[in-house]
Amino acid sequence: MKKYWRSTEELVTTDKTKCKNGRSEAEFSIEGLTDEEIKIGFKTNRRDFLKVLGFSAGYLAFESCKQPVRKAIPFFNKAEEITPGEAIHYASTYFDGHDYASVLVKVRDGRPIKIEGNELSILTKGGTSARAQASVLSLYDSSRQKYPLINGQKTNWKKINQEISTKLEKINEEKGKIVILSSTIISPSTVNLFEDFKKKFPTTEVVYYDSVSYSAMLEANKKTFGKNAIPSYRFDKAKVIVAFNADFLGTWLSPTEFTKQYSETRDLTNGKTSMSKHYQFETNLSITGSNADTRFPIKPSDEKIILINLYNKIAERRNAFPISVKKSPININEIANELLKNKSKSLIVSGTNDIYIQAIVNAINSLLKNIGNTIDFKRTTLLKQANDKSFNRVVEQMNNASVKGLIMYNVNPVYDYYNAKKFVQGLKKVELSISFSQKKDESSKYVNYLCPDNHPLESWSDAEAYSGIYSLGQPCIRNIFDTQQAQQNLMSWAGIEGDYHSYIKKYWERNLFTEQIRYISFREFWNHSLQKGVFNLAVKQNFNPKFNFDFIKKNISKISKTQKAKGIECVLYENVALGNGIQANNPWLQELPDPISKIVWDNYVAVSPKFAKDKGWKQEDVLKVNNKIELPILIQSGQAYGAISIALGYGRTDAGKVAKGVGGNAFSLVQFKNSTRQYLIDGVSLKRTAKTYPLASTQTHHSMEGREIVKETTLNKYKKNKSAGNESHKRYVREFSSMYPKQEFPGASWGMSIDLNKCIGCNACIVACQAENNIAVIGKEEVKNRRIMHWIRIDRYYSTESDKVGASVENENPEVLHQVVMCQHGDNAPCENVCPVSATPHTKEGLNSMAYNRCIGTRYCMNNCPYSVRRFNWYKYTDNKDFDYNFNDDLNKMVLNPDVVVRERGVVEKCSFCVQRIQEKKIQAKQEGRELVDGEIKPACVQTCPSKAITFGDMNKKDSKITKHFKDERAYGLLEELNTLPSVVYLTKVRNKNNVGKK
Repeated sequence: MKKYWRSTEELVTTDKTKCKNGRSEAEFSIEGLTDEEIKIGFKTNRRDFLKVLGFSAGYLAFESCKQPVRKAIPFFNKAEEITPGEAIHYASTYFDGHDYASVLVKVRDGRPIKIEGNELSILTKGGTSARAQASVLSLYDSSRQKYPLINGQKTNWKKINQEISTKLEKINEEKGKIVILSSTIISPSTVNLFEDFKKKFPTTEVVYYDSVSYSAMLEANKKTFGKNAIPSYRFDKAKVIVAFNADFLGTWLSPTEFTKQYSETRDLTNGKTSMSKHYQFETNLSITGSNADTRFPIKPSDEKIILINLYNKIAERRNAFPISVKKSPININEIANELLKNKSKSLIVSGTNDIYIQAIVNAINSLLKNIGNTIDFKRTTLLKQANDKSFNRVVEQMNNASVKGLIMYNVNPVYDYYNAKKFVQGLKKVELSISFSQKKDESSKYVNYLCPDNHPLESWSDAEAYSGIYSLGQPCIRNIFDTQQAQQNLMSWAGIEGDYHSYIKKYWERNLFTEQIRYISFREFWNHSLQKGVFNLAVKQNFNPKFNFDFIKKNISKISKTQKAKGIECVLYENVALGNGIQANNPWLQELPDPISKIVWDNYVAVSPKFAKDKGWKQEDVLKVNNKIELPILIQSGQAYGAISIALGYGRTDAGKVAKGVGGNAFSLVQFKNSTRQYLIDGVSLKRTAKTYPLASTQTHHSMEGREIVKETTLNKYKKNKSAGNESHKRYVREFSSMYPKQEFPGASWGMSIDLNKCIGCNACIVACQAENNIAVIGKEEVKNRRIMHWIRIDRYYSTESDKVGASVENENPEVLHQVVMCQHGDNAPCENVCPVSATPHTKEGLNSMAYNRCIGTRYCMNNCPYSVRRFNWYKYTDNKDFDYNFNDDLNKMVLNPDVVVRERGVVEKCSFCVQRIQEKKIQAKQEGRELVDGEIKPACVQTCPSKAITFGDMNKKDSKITKHFKDERAYGLLEELNTLPSVVYLTKVRNKNNVGKK
């Protein structure tokens, strides 16, 4: 029997910490309550308080009936395309210099309120990430710079443009150097604008700077394939995937795109019996590692050794020359055999920013004939173009005063460059310094001129994420503040007439319209492209480059050189919430639980349980890292022994009130070696301080408590028995003897399925649900009190084969399962018959609904819910200055969805299957005189899921996809033995694993 557990504490718990009914005593204790709560009734425990509350809490009804004041503005001049109360969707593009997605922007009465994926995109195919979903909230960030500044003083655009133009002309006359320092640009019209700017100012150099660099991959591809480009990766064509420190499902390169591809290879519906096999080598436990069939925790210094050994095994069979290296710490024979059996259908990737490691990866893929199949140079990605050496050279030039003008676009080196002090010193020597930052951030506060850029949702844009694959972006709202698009400023300074919108159209007319034959007029072509949001050109080059083994031979001594790591090793990584920190001031992202650790509002030093024990470290002890930053310890199962990991993107000092003081800035730990920035480092010094620091985690909020909540099996067992791992389901499908009357739904009966084989735990659905349903952010302290308000959660479970409770071996590398949990909408919902005011009735379409105006806050429903999916408003989170990251001013409130009421204090809330979306589509179908189409209704979680793991539909329709999922032999309901008859089913997790990799 497998043992499932959520945390180290839960793993080692004993029966002494349990109540008679098996539930934790801590659940009913007063620990963590405020003085106010204790005074109003929590004098003994929660059970006693609930008894009293049933008779004395009626006053809450008056509080819940209060409605916020809404100001109505007459719509005298209605735009033709706008109908008040109806949403309009605009096709657009999300790209922040780091992440890309083709999106649809939902606009209500002139306000963008929700981001959706564009299903017409051949890259993202309707999927989005948590950061893309949260970007709409950043539009209404009150900490955005509201007007231009000259030396920190407010000014106007006419004056600032005159001064800058004059100084640029002077620098140009003196032949001084001008540098445009930008994040990677994928906008073809912006790249063209840079060239036009250089025509006006010939001494201008454009230098790309990415805070999380892929420079080594570009350099290695140039030297081994002759192309300074990153190819397309086709995980959907790979039968065997081997990844090294590459979180391709979470943060590496293009995770939304790769998640869609990967999920296709894991799909076992519609009679499929084959799936890809995935091996993951990594230091920290990532989303990708948690989904791997077989995972190996390795120290960063082991990566090259293992890769060379893998290369040698394959080279031996492919008659290629070997590379001398010491023996691999992990037996890779079986993996090599799997790869050789699947030549041209395998894929090796590495996320390490090291030229020689990337060269070895290229060599292995070449020997396996993957080039042209799972790796395609016909379409190359433009998402990462920065060169680390170029930026370092610019910093040196700034310090020797040879750079006279510096224009910074979407970069913040003072925050995310490892040698920020040197950059600041150089910046002070530049005569003319300009920043287009949307905020007065860490870098822009040092410049002469701050010209705040528009938010992307206020701007025109275009994008070429991959060669020949284009998308457009359009403004969905007028400028909220006195800002101006960066491209418009560059046009003004270069003397280019017109606006940037016209500039983009002219570029598309000259360069893209002529490449297609479908549309006769440019106007028709432009309008269709803008409406769809995407435009694709056919592949022009039909060849893939050959690998240059001479580079390996010439540098074989450097490649084979593997020095013993100095001291403790460290991985600096991005997490799915904050990434590189661009949206650090976004409270939706700060309160998004990390998919693995479930920590919110902080980063930390992750160490393995055994390593912490050997060092005498405890959870939440504070360590000083390299004498630069202080962070608390998180004991993390799956972390490699002898190494630590720290998330980037935290430690902002000038991002806004939400981000200020949250976590530590790990960019300061980055090293520069072999001409690239290194995020896997050694020689890290860790000094334990006398301090402790509390972490807020959601990982222990819920527990399986020995019940069959997540189910799994192996592919071999599944092939023999489609019900493998789900045998107990058959015991509960029989008719129960029940006091409940049998529910009948003559019209629609809504249901949902979650495929555990496709759900990767990326958290995109959580933010989508939060944006759609006006869910409050409550802050770190309230999360510590177990009051997080998310209607949908993703439980992360560890599992081990051993029965030895507390044994360190099962802590070090457990298997991981992710499970999405929301209200199960049971036909026999146990919450319904305990509510004294019938605030949670069952609808005629099978929904367990909530009448907020009826709810008086007894919380009987919460106590009677076996799924722990109901949430209670302890405070008035909205319009409460104690929670100043919520909807507490008119600007914040613009993001609210008017289709969903904003709940008040004392009300229970939960998932409604996005009933407002159900009603919207029903009305639309009725107006059009037709029936609903299967899959037409998409709750927020369904629509945003990049892996399409969640399905929603009418269970009364025999041929619907949801009906087929309910009949699937992998399908089961949560806690079926309780006879709640849930309207949500889960499809059993299947792993494709062998006993490989023994040391």
